[in-house]
Amino acid sequence: MNIYNDKEILITGGTGSFGNEFCRKITVNKIKPRRLIIYSRDEFKQEEMQKKFPENKFPFIRFFIGDIRDKERLYRAMENIDIVIHAAALKHVHLGEYNPMEVIKTNVIGAQNIVDACLDKNVKNVIALSTDKASSPINLYGASKLCSDKIFLSANNIKGSRTTKFSIVRYGNVLGSRGSVVPIFVNLNKKNKKFNLTHKEMTRFNITLEEGVDFVNWCLKNNKGGEIFVPKLNSFKVIDLAKAINQNAKFQDIGLRPGEKIHEELISESDSLNTLEGNSHFVILNYHTKNDIENYKKKNKLKDLKSTLRYSSDLNKSFLSISSLRKILKINKFI
Repeated sequence: MNIYNDKEILITGGTGSFGNEFCRKITVNKIKPRRLIIYSRDEFKQEEMQKKFPENKFPFIRFFIGDIRDKERLYRAMENIDIVIHAAALKHVHLGEYNPMEVIKTNVIGAQNIVDACLDKNVKNVIALSTDKASSPINLYGASKLCSDKIFLSANNIKGSRTTKFSIVRYGNVLGSRGSVVPIFVNLNKKNKKFNLTHKEMTRFNITLEEGVDFVNWCLKNNKGGEIFVPKLNSFKVIDLAKAINQNAKFQDIGLRPGEKIHEELISESDSLNTLEGNSHFVILNYHTKNDIENYKKKNKLKDLKSTLRYSSDLNKSFLSISSLRKILKINKFI
């Protein structure tokens, strides 16, 4: 994490799970950025986070109230910033189905505002956090994040002589993050209630919060601009996750919610045509020519895929068992 020493960093949506874990790792590892700005619109979460990271102990951590819909506020916040991690989004799938324009204002128009601010303020490196739902989207949230990804990647083509790099990190549901299935199941278990199950065959990719932050740190250190970075992840069956929390779990079938997929996807078959593979990750290079991809492969010691690929949670070769899930939940103090 020494890439952050003496740098000025801004995290949009910084009071969320990612921002909290990022700050924890920065402080535990005694990294010394000049400034680390936590930018979000939720004053309650800002106040709660300030208690965890008080100014007298961590004077470099600053808290800015602001919305990514507000371009003028973003421009002020971006003064002298070196690195931007864009984590702000409206993320709840079923709510997005009923409030589409609100999702578009934040996830699409907000993305363009960030690109404009980063270009005009000469930010050096930008990573936008995406989601598996942006691959072959069927819901408004996924479609809006696909639009956001396109906006950030295409920014590399309009930056002119600026040295700003724009890249995407795409991974699956973060284990235990706010609104995810783990805290819902844990809460139901504490109340001795049945576990709500939308589909008995449902699968998801698994990544912990710490793994997500570590992967973003690695990408910021290694990106050239224009990549979608995808980590290689394990999958799990949602019903197995419930059994890992309570081996005698009982279920009630509530059916799929609006916009919900049975299985998630990180790389579509079409995207795989422009995808390179490393030991622990994939890189999608949709905005690169054939020669660019070949040069990128050689410089970064990557390899071509053996065949076209649909990297989805149900077709994944690596699945977590109930005992493995229980171990992960215990390590991360969910049970």
